[in-house]
Amino acid sequence: MSKSEAREPIRSNARSNRAKILAAARELLGRNPDATLEEIAQAAGVVRRTVHGHFPGRVALLEALAEEASEALRAASARWPDVTEDPEHAFAGFVLAVWPEGDRYRLLLSLATQDLGQGRVTEALAPARAAALAILERGQRAGVFHDRLPAPALSAAMEAYTLGLLEAVTAGLWEGDGARAAVASLIAVGVPVERAERVVAEVAGREE
Repeated sequence: MSKSEAREPIRSNARSNRAKILAAARELLGRNPDATLEEIAQAAGVVRRTVHGHFPGRVALLEALAEEASEALRAASARWPDVTEDPEHAFAGFVLAVWPEGDRYRLLLSLATQDLGQGRVTEALAPARAAALAILERGQRAGVFHDRLPAPALSAAMEAYTLGLLEAVTAGLWEGDGARAAVASLIAVGVPVERAERVVAEVAGREE
């Protein structure tokens, strides 16, 4: 056996440990932003020394989570509809694409002020926020979304609304999924109920 072959299981184990640590941190910090590295190590099934081997401290771990979230949102952006698509279908597609990344999205916001800094969080969420704003602006211009709020305010309100839906699922208050969230979001921006349901069904069916 060559030295490189002997090292491969070690690298594989290290990658596995890193993934387990990040998954445990994402879950614990989502529930309790003050979770310690010791608690994260226990949840990941590793010793604290292993956590420090990958992440020298809390800041390094949080930065890794922020980068993970950024990458997930960038990957989701590849599934967002073409900007020339009608706003209703575009917004439904946007919500369907982003919903699976909701836990990462929510974690970033919960850590924004006390750990990562607002600037880093803004940078990570910029792709999602820019896409949502562009779609909402087009929808208002086309007259299919209400204009009771200027588009930037409506976009911020819809971000908070989506986070509220995620929290409701976590708390067991609502058995929602991406499709139901997309319908609720279209209704919130002024699309009639039956139209919202039809649009989401069309978009969801197209992605299957």
